Amino acid sequence: MKRIKFNVMALFAMAAIVLSSCGGVNKMKEFAEGTDLKVTPNPLEVHGNVVKGTVEATFPAKYFNKKAILKATPVLVYEGGELPLEPKMLQGEDVQDNHQVISYDAGGSVRHEIEFEYSDEMMKSELELRFVIIYKGDEIPFEEPYKLGVGVIATSKFVEIDPKPIMLKDKFQRVIPKKEEAQINFVVNRSEVRRSELTKDEIKMLEDFIKEASAQENLELKGVNVSAYASPEGPLQLNEKLSTERGKGAEKWLSGVFKKAKVEGDAKDFVSTQTTAEDWEGFQKLVQASDIQDKELILRVLSMHSDPEVREKEIRNMSKVFLVLQEKILPELRRSKMIANVDVIGYSDEELMEMVQNNNMDELNVEEMLYAATLCQNDEMKLGVYKKAAEAHNDVRAFNNIGYINLKNGNIAEAKSALESAIGIEANNPVVKNNMGCVALLEGDIDKAQNLFVGATNAGSEVKYNLGIISIIKNQYPAAVEYFAGSDTFNQGLAMLLSNRNDAAKNTFQKVDEAKAFYGQAIVGARIGDENMVLNNLRTAIGKDASLKARATKDLEFRNYFQNDAFTAIVQ
Repeated sequence: MKRIKFNVMALFAMAAIVLSSCGGVNKMKEFAEGTDLKVTPNPLEVHGNVVKGTVEATFPAKYFNKKAILKATPVLVYEGGELPLEPKMLQGEDVQDNHQVISYDAGGSVRHEIEFEYSDEMMKSELELRFVIIYKGDEIPFEEPYKLGVGVIATSKFVEIDPKPIMLKDKFQRVIPKKEEAQINFVVNRSEVRRSELTKDEIKMLEDFIKEASAQENLELKGVNVSAYASPEGPLQLNEKLSTERGKGAEKWLSGVFKKAKVEGDAKDFVSTQTTAEDWEGFQKLVQASDIQDKELILRVLSMHSDPEVREKEIRNMSKVFLVLQEKILPELRRSKMIANVDVIGYSDEELMEMVQNNNMDELNVEEMLYAATLCQNDEMKLGVYKKAAEAHNDVRAFNNIGYINLKNGNIAEAKSALESAIGIEANNPVVKNNMGCVALLEGDIDKAQNLFVGATNAGSEVKYNLGIISIIKNQYPAAVEYFAGSDTFNQGLAMLLSNRNDAAKNTFQKVDEAKAFYGQAIVGARIGDENMVLNNLRTAIGKDASLKARATKDLEFRNYFQNDAFTAIVQ
């Protein structure tokens, strides 16, 4: 067998060549003094569901190989996965490529913007840089990644998605006033009630109105107002007597009507009479409404003279005009006007509830149905009444209120169906738009929700609150502060916290007895370095909602307390 001999010296020479060819590049794997790598902010923060940051690197002189390319890839590492981000490519000054050049003699600095969509598992994470040197076609990775950032602060994601729907109210009136009016006319200078006047249709209707009010239990006669007049002609003394006597004539007739109708009580207690000796006001209205040829001249006389005698004299001087007035205007002013007032008494609360419980609502009008729903003690019963009202009357309020109750109970699909029916009846109703915006927000369609809320600004203060939620989601914190103003809610405090208004946030959180509000106060304490404020409020928050423990253990708002024994005892 032939023995193969190796030239040991040749092997050593080849190894030396290989090592010398990569030796300068391998030195880049150890960052020299003066190298600076950082990310801003650190921790990163999520705003509007987007995390943005700036990676900055400074390399000293004599570090960057003239013929090397350095690929730096930011990677967010979290439990269950990792997210590689857009890499940054750097090159030595002798490389023929289009990357940013780092001088060998002078060194250099670089900025690299990073951006990614946030998901909840990223709250507890690390941002690292992974480096690869590219040299003469070879890729030489660094042994270890460079730890750059400590995770993501997600305080903005703590927003309460609790949009406020709005009810549409009924117009139910238990007592509805009704009235009937009739007039008795008199002959000039006379006050007797003529039989022919009592046969007029309006007189018959007034008489029947009073009889019906006396006979039906749900009607209550409140009284009759009599206004007796004399026309503005002749002596004032005579006119005063005429108006008084004409009033008495109307009272006498009414007394007979009350007797026939068997109205309980004295007729005098139901009738009130006012008299007007010279009805210049009525005269002016009739002239104004007439087609008399010289009416403007008559009206001018009335405006020029306030003395009744002067007025009458001036008008009588216009002989042709006065003849027309005697025929068309003055007879209408010799009268007693009677107005009977009756209250229609609606169903009592007890009667309405009995109808609801017996499912006997067919005779109710829509206002009675909608009001009856407000008397119900539970949502299931309320929904039943509103559904009945929607079916019987196709009323926008019934459909809207079905949507309202379902929204309050988290039944989004049922709410959406009812509100779509409401839109079909009244597409531009601002309350319905607000409630459809609540549906869109809960379904995650932020832009649609915002458009609907903007179109519903006249619906009430609830719309402003809902727009405040949108503003936090869209990273518009000052706008959110304005929208939430006066609401004294957790979200108002959160908006102030996100706007770096720590004192205002603290004051608002203190008004809200909810777990998240105490948690918010703990965050304020962490930001201002008040350990007692952190621990006391966090303890209360977790006592009200134990699920907040898990959040606190990874919430970087509390990163300075992770090694604190008292903090650890609270979140264990």
